[in-house]
Amino acid sequence: MDRIDAMKVFVAALDEGSLAGASRRTGRSPAAVSRAIAFLEAHVGVPLLHRTTRSIKLSEAGERYATACRKVLAELEEADRQAAGERSVPRGTLTITATVFAGAEVLRPIVDAFMEQYPTVNVRMYLLERAVNLIEEGMDLGLRITHLADSTLVAHAIGEVRRVIVASPRYLATHPRITEPADLGKHHIIAMQHMGQDAWTFPPLNGSSIPRSVSLTPRLVVNNVRAAVASVVEGHGITRLLSYHVASEIKQGLLQVVLANAEPAPFPVHIVSPYGRLSVPKVRAFVDFALPRLRAQFTCFARDAKTPPEPPIPPRRGRVSAG
Repeated sequence: MDRIDAMKVFVAALDEGSLAGASRRTGRSPAAVSRAIAFLEAHVGVPLLHRTTRSIKLSEAGERYATACRKVLAELEEADRQAAGERSVPRGTLTITATVFAGAEVLRPIVDAFMEQYPTVNVRMYLLERAVNLIEEGMDLGLRITHLADSTLVAHAIGEVRRVIVASPRYLATHPRITEPADLGKHHIIAMQHMGQDAWTFPPLNGSSIPRSVSLTPRLVVNNVRAAVASVVEGHGITRLLSYHVASEIKQGLLQVVLANAEPAPFPVHIVSPYGRLSVPKVRAFVDFALPRLRAQFTCFARDAKTPPEPPIPPRRGRVSAG
């Protein structure tokens, strides 16, 4: 059996999450997929996968081998394009990663428009709530909403997002006023699983270098942005999210920002790619296509996430007693 061909089957199984998925993707029988992976395991002398009836999981050796396979296959694909004189033509499969909400709500429409303009490029989007190592996992691009630490990536600045605390006007009208972070202890907290369940941190007061921290006992903890937003819009409590998560609801008056003067520093937004990937036509084409659209989107989010000032309280009618 050809080793490169077996590597393609192996990577397809990882991408699809099962041997049955690899069978469908590659057009091979399940038995042929199993033989290809068994061939690789016999070649390297160690198990690469732990198999169950429904899923597969990489062994420790399999994780290292998968990284090497992706690199080899990517280099072969690039060599084929160069030999065919197609280096200047965007084609092939582009792999992009983002968080679930950003990928589905922000990136997906841009990807759809890109594919309409570039019919020879296919796209695989991996929407994950975890840090993805683009190099080890064979990704072309990632949308990152965080401070960047990996200097091996090339970053393209898009904008920034705030961490905002929001509640519905109805909730705020029937619960104690919130004028400082400590007031949150009097309220129903709806916490995101990955954005602080036990405490929310705020910048230090003037004259101090110690950040403020407010301990929380959430009434509800969720791991999905849509669920948190819906619960808060319906008046069940207060939550902290990123400004682009709730920009539409704020613009419509369904939610209102509180403690805006105590917000932490915003998070930067970037499109990142491994060093050297921009020389690949499909990657360069997508970056050129997506950057202005993403910048326009996040500019709109920043504007729409600003809570309008509260209307002035009308003067009381009738006589005002002295004293």
